[in-house]
Amino acid sequence: MPIKYVPFIPEPVEGQAVLGNFNRILKYKGADDVSMVLQRGMPLYEMEKQETVGENRDGNLVIRGECVSACAYLKEHDIQVDLVYIDPPFASGADYAKKVYIRRNPKVAAAIAQAEQELDIDELKAFEEKMYGDVWDKEKYLNWMYENLMAIKSVMSETASIYVHLDYHIGHYMKVLMDEIFGEDNFRNEIIWKRATAHSDAEFYGNNFDCIYFYTMAQAQYIFNTVYQPYDEAYIARFSRSDPDGRKWDSGNLTAKGLQGGGYDYEYKGYRSLWRMPLETMEKMDREGRIHITKTGGIRSKVYLDELPGMPAQSMWTDINPINSQAKEKEDYATQKPEALLERIIKASSNEGMLVADFFGGSGVTAAVANKMGRRFIHCDIGLNSIQTARDRLKADGVQFDVLEIKDGVQLYRNPVQTMDKIKSLIPGLKNEDSLDAFWEGAIADSRLGTVPVYVPNLMDSSSKLLDQVMMNRIIHQAIPDLDNDVKKVIVYYIDITSEEEIRKFIEEDDSTTVEIELRDLKTILDDVVIGDYATFHTQEPQEGIERYTVVLDTFVSDRVMQKITEFNEKARMNATTKRPFKPIEISDTGLELIEYLSLDCTAADGEWHSDSEIKIDKNGYVICNGEKTKSLWDGAIRSEKKPLRLKIRNICGDETVWSLDNP
Repeated sequence: MPIKYVPFIPEPVEGQAVLGNFNRILKYKGADDVSMVLQRGMPLYEMEKQETVGENRDGNLVIRGECVSACAYLKEHDIQVDLVYIDPPFASGADYAKKVYIRRNPKVAAAIAQAEQELDIDELKAFEEKMYGDVWDKEKYLNWMYENLMAIKSVMSETASIYVHLDYHIGHYMKVLMDEIFGEDNFRNEIIWKRATAHSDAEFYGNNFDCIYFYTMAQAQYIFNTVYQPYDEAYIARFSRSDPDGRKWDSGNLTAKGLQGGGYDYEYKGYRSLWRMPLETMEKMDREGRIHITKTGGIRSKVYLDELPGMPAQSMWTDINPINSQAKEKEDYATQKPEALLERIIKASSNEGMLVADFFGGSGVTAAVANKMGRRFIHCDIGLNSIQTARDRLKADGVQFDVLEIKDGVQLYRNPVQTMDKIKSLIPGLKNEDSLDAFWEGAIADSRLGTVPVYVPNLMDSSSKLLDQVMMNRIIHQAIPDLDNDVKKVIVYYIDITSEEEIRKFIEEDDSTTVEIELRDLKTILDDVVIGDYATFHTQEPQEGIERYTVVLDTFVSDRVMQKITEFNEKARMNATTKRPFKPIEISDTGLELIEYLSLDCTAADGEWHSDSEIKIDKNGYVICNGEKTKSLWDGAIRSEKKPLRLKIRNICGDETVWSLDNP
């Protein structure tokens, strides 16, 4: 339950009805429901610091949580953002998966190294884990984005800009939505980014571009620095002449004829004209070899190609390539965008020292690029995979930041897709019921009441996480009337609730139905989803010849990962053919192949995490030690200069478990 609700917009002056001006331009089913959400405000939850990386004097933040709740926190702490780039779900209906690689057993890896054999990447065992589904009802998506954009606007500075990255599925609707929120007069550009080469689509034109909508908070006062694109081949072809050293140049006009303001009238090398510069400048250019005499005796300048900044960027971006499989910046993140794309946006719409935010942070590219360009950053995402990817990426770059987690119940389930698949087995007695609308997850058979429909919030749809009056109104006036007349009771689960007392009062005061409505907290069930991993290890203290503490991993067991591997093996067995025989993924007795990351906290025995020493094992088995890539294979241990107090292990699917080293 939220601590309180923070207004989306400033409190109105007495007599001023700000929300009274709320007027939807884009009309669709449920469009006006968002007004109730705006009246309520942004839910502010307790924020818990998970980790501090460095001193973080700039206040850089990596936040796990919903966009709206993150904005509530920022507004409550009077933190204003100068530039926003977001790459939200596209309402495309696509599922996104993370490829999970089984690491090499340290003992096997050591043997390979000893034999000086090369690692064969093709032999790596891997499976895919579905992370989230971009599956939306269009109307719900638009309401969800309206709330998000209103929240983001509430923390933008007066001179701030926002770039919203979308594609053809929903972009045209979002343009109208953003006109409503930021004002048509504050629309600056629709940027077209060619993200792929030509497609061979048989029945329609190939879709190979994304659209990025650029708005500002004000019409006049906003940051915009001219950025440049490479010249096209036709323009470069004009630079056909070269100096002896190979520098290409084109000739430029030195006369001032036709220019306003006149020029300088004198004769130079037998040629008299009205020149653009005084005689001293002409002589200096001549000494530097920057002028040339034409065949007709004229004097022109040399314009060198390598001195030109490029063509001022237009709204069609065809010069930035998407991430490919060989790119050094590739993070194995499904929706990762190239750094060059963010470099252009950040350079154009912010200055050094300004605060750049991405509330759907994904792989962390916005934060990483902002830091490299001397800006401060906020990375926010609901996905655990995003937080871990961004955290590791920033740590490897030597960046300082805090990792925060919004305590809104979302952390109870690391993977919404998998939890929804398992939800029926977690709720006692819940079964499929074909006669019910898709709104209901299923039903429970009760000997006294008969069929009891059960509503469960869709964990993949963050807009349904909070049970408020809007949702309860929908249940009472839309969902329940569609049920059979003999239904006497329904059960409504929630992850979070505005106020249980408020919702119960709302139900009691509405006399439109006689069906009993029982409210249940889903978090009590989601507790069972989080299953900690098990490890055995021992610590070796410094001794003669060994100056550091060493924690040696003996065994590691992850029931959740093993369950995924079993599912993968069963599917592979069913799909096996003569040409593609079944090759199961097999894990050793020690289970160390299931470890992706280890960290030692030598500072505190509890509370926020301090990663005083850390190791990440990449998919090839090589070690990234405290952010530095090596060509060493993991030996099954982690070391630290100081005495370790706690050990953190992340398995290959992203689950993290912490052990006290005083009590293994």
